[in-house]
Amino acid sequence: MTTIIETKDLVKNYGTKSVLQSINLSVQAGEVVALLGPSGSGKSTLLRCLNGLESTTSGTILFNGQLVKQTEKSWQQLRPKIGMVFQSYDLFPNQTVLENVTIGPVKVQKRAKKEVQLQAIEWLTRVGLKEQIDSYPRELSGGQKQRVAIVRSLCMNPELMLFDEVTASLDPENVREVLEVILELAKTDKTLLIVTHEMEFARLVSDRIIFMADGQIVEEGATKQFFEAPETERAYQFLRSLDFANL
Repeated sequence: MTTIIETKDLVKNYGTKSVLQSINLSVQAGEVVALLGPSGSGKSTLLRCLNGLESTTSGTILFNGQLVKQTEKSWQQLRPKIGMVFQSYDLFPNQTVLENVTIGPVKVQKRAKKEVQLQAIEWLTRVGLKEQIDSYPRELSGGQKQRVAIVRSLCMNPELMLFDEVTASLDPENVREVLEVILELAKTDKTLLIVTHEMEFARLVSDRIIFMADGQIVEEGATKQFFEAPETERAYQFLRSLDFANL
């Protein structure tokens, strides 16, 4: 199996504060990995390092086996291959849904507009937004905006997709529709790395769990094993604090 992304002894400091400590992880092609842990454990910072949005202090990142140079030019070339969906949607308010999701492939990847539009319409239809193609962001619910943000990333044809707490800013009634889209993606051959506090969702969607605390990977393994019989006391206490599973 091909390793899409890998880190070796990755460290991230903010001044004297250590946020990530010697992170070693790998994600295989077609794998769905959930990144779990308490708030402040470094999960979101790790995702941002994997997309070049945060510089690393030391250590290495490899993408498809190739060392990623920590320069803006290198990340600009690589970033289209690593899609990222954030808590905030960051849609252009003066552009329609279709325009929002096609501008990146057309402007950045220099792809034919018609080809991109056909792909965008196909994805928007699949996530239940066919009727909103000509709508503007102000006319959409939070859940609809987040689905547009997911399609925007998909239309770049990334090899890896990163999801950073994509339901955190949504009303409860909008959470399910977004999670269902990611569940459907997980059934395809997409490679996904997902930060979430939705434990039941993580159990359903992922092949493997990486559990972080205090800037370190404390435990990782198969999803079933993690939720039914965590190996570390820290993971056990985390799940117990959420009243999740009969621990």
